[in-house]
Amino acid sequence: IIAKSDGIMAGVEYIDVLAKLENFEIKWNKSDGESFIKGDVLATLSGTSHVLLKIERTLLNMLLHASSIATLTRKYVEIVEPYGVKLLDTRKTRPLLRIFEKYATRCGGAVNHRMGLDDSLMIKDTHLKTIKDLKAYILKARQKIPFTSKIEVEVESFDMAKEAFAAGADIVMCDNMMPELIEKILKYRDENFSHVLLEASGNISLETIEIYAKTGVDAISSGSLIHQANWIDLSMKID
Repeated sequence: IIAKSDGIMAGVEYIDVLAKLENFEIKWNKSDGESFIKGDVLATLSGTSHVLLKIERTLLNMLLHASSIATLTRKYVEIVEPYGVKLLDTRKTRPLLRIFEKYATRCGGAVNHRMGLDDSLMIKDTHLKTIKDLKAYILKARQKIPFTSKIEVEVESFDMAKEAFAAGADIVMCDNMMPELIEKILKYRDENFSHVLLEASGNISLETIEIYAKTGVDAISSGSLIHQANWIDLSMKID
């Protein structure tokens, strides 16, 4: 398997399983999370020609899919790391591929956000439309959810953020906000609710993420790590 472009390796764990299922051997020259450059030999396979030709596209698709996500994720991580900000993925994943795609973001250096609705309680804008008293709702939710589960509230304004802090949220997500507004909320958080984590999200790109990292938020989440990842170029050659 030869790299025809630069990238970050991801997919080794899954392809090792494919090798066991289809009875071929594979020796890796790169591990998950390691960088490679154009021309690198990433792995050497051995087996019957029938097996190798049968698994060629499946193997490359898996490796390309995961490595392309990891490659884009690493670009984001390198921007936010100097500011001590965690980069999070989202649930914007392809059907049946959530674990695979979130695994790929980890290979790129991101931290997984929740895997599903049962991981933590996130109260989004659609939920808030149905809730009359947020503080009472959160108090009731605390009696239902596991002790270790956090409650996150999505907010779109300074007043909504103040309400979420006062209601007892563990995490407040600033959704589609300008950096200046996030800085204002951060100042209020630090002065009144320093234990609450602050997350920025919404239309954050490679071009804008540094501006948000500079605000001092604890984390930035972006679905683009997965759904905006363009495939890199890998090839399989037979000696």
